[in-house]
Amino acid sequence: MLRNFRELYQYRGLLISLVQRELKARYRGSVLGFFWTFLNPALHMVVYSLIFSVFMRQRIENYTFYMFVGLLPWIWFSSSMTGGASAISDRRDLMTKVRFPAQVLPATVVATNLCNYVFSLPLMVGLGAFFGIFPSWHVVVFPLVLLTQLCFTLALVYVVSALNVTFRDLQHIIANLIMMLFFLTPIIFSVDSIPENLRRVVVLANPMAILVTSYQAIFYKQQLPDMGPLLSLMGLSFVLLWGAAQIFESRREEFAESI
Repeated sequence: MLRNFRELYQYRGLLISLVQRELKARYRGSVLGFFWTFLNPALHMVVYSLIFSVFMRQRIENYTFYMFVGLLPWIWFSSSMTGGASAISDRRDLMTKVRFPAQVLPATVVATNLCNYVFSLPLMVGLGAFFGIFPSWHVVVFPLVLLTQLCFTLALVYVVSALNVTFRDLQHIIANLIMMLFFLTPIIFSVDSIPENLRRVVVLANPMAILVTSYQAIFYKQQLPDMGPLLSLMGLSFVLLWGAAQIFESRREEFAESI
């Protein structure tokens, strides 16, 4: 693990360069270019808001803002998982180069989507201001939630990217599992709508539910998140990241041959 992250730090310049290239290339040739960073989550917000506040009415005050607060970190997570699964298997051109640090590729996917999330935060704050909801002092906990999601997402992406080199079906399985998980995460519905006897079990069994409800507590409810589950998930994320680095390290020598 230490070798993995030591090399990741050593090649941080390459990581930054690849992230910049991904951000520039993502919308290259399009008329609106970088503005799609804001338009994509905004269009998702409009569609879900129309469906669940008009046709399938949710009794949640300022529903559009509530849903958008949870949607942004979900897009970061889901885009990282679906893109990260093939991060290595699709980059034969780089993996066959001498001494190329393989761990940079999945890290690039996660970091690029993190940048998109951060760039979208002003849009979220502006939408909250429209509904009369402004950030409060509770945002001091935001970096803790962000770090937890970063470690958790990076751990999963390390594992799926390493395994997908051999088991190519995994990237398709991941895409379907992510879709199912979306409807089990309190983004388009409130966690309070879950029966009380199941609520805590359902939330604790879904790490993304813990993260999403933490973001909602900070920005929507303007209160501190439930620190018990959050700190537990943070500890679990560090352990998962350590284990994922071990798995990635054990399979790294096979990447160039397998792809």
